[in-house]
Amino acid sequence: MRRYSAVLLDVDGTLVDSNDAHAHAWVDALAKYGHEVAFPRVRMLIGMGGDRLVETVTGLPRDGAKNKRIGAARSEIFRDRWLRAVRPLRGSRELVLRLRREGYQYAIASAAKSEELAPLLEIADIADLVPTRTTSSDVHESKPDPAIIEVARSKLHAERSRMVMLGDTPYDVRATRDANVAMIGVTSGGWSAEALSGAVEIYSGPWEIAQFCSL
Repeated sequence: MRRYSAVLLDVDGTLVDSNDAHAHAWVDALAKYGHEVAFPRVRMLIGMGGDRLVETVTGLPRDGAKNKRIGAARSEIFRDRWLRAVRPLRGSRELVLRLRREGYQYAIASAAKSEELAPLLEIADIADLVPTRTTSSDVHESKPDPAIIEVARSKLHAERSRMVMLGDTPYDVRATRDANVAMIGVTSGGWSAEALSGAVEIYSGPWEIAQFCSL
C-alpha cells in the first residue's frame, strides 16, 4: 500500500520560481511606507505570512492599519511589477498529472492571495488541473500557523496519517508539524536541506518528485 492518499500542494517556491519576486515586492512596499529593509533580510522571511513578515521587520502590529496598508501595497506591486519575472519550476505540470493519473486526492494549499494565485497557476501550467484550492483569503491566521493546511485538509477525505504536503520553506515545516501532517520538502524555493529539517524527504524540485518519489 502506498504511503499517502492525499497531497497538499504549496505553490510559491514549490511549483513556481517566485520567492525572489515576492521578496523584491516586499522591499518596494516597505520602502514606500518609509521602512528601508535589505533584500536578504526579507528573503529569509518569504513563506511566512505577510502580516507576520511586516511585524518582524518593522515592529508594526499584525492587526494594525499600517501593516495592512503595506501588505496591500505589496500585493499590487507584485502583480504590476514582479509577476512578469516569475517562471514555472521544471516538472510542475508533470507532477500534478502524475497525482491525477495515479488517483491521489490533491489540493492547492497556498499562502498566496486569491487574486495572485490564478496567474501563478497559469505560469505553472496547472490551472486546468487543480480545481480544489485554498488561499490566504480563506483563513484568519497566516503561516507558520497551520490554518491553511487545516482548511485544505477539510476539502479532501483522508486521515492525517495518509496526507502529505509538498512545501519549500521552514514555515511550511512548522505548519505541517503543528497540523500533524507529513511534509516532503523541495529546495527549489531557496532553502537548504538543513533548513527544511523535519521534512520526511527532500528533493530539488517538482521534477524530482514526479520522477523518483514514492508517494
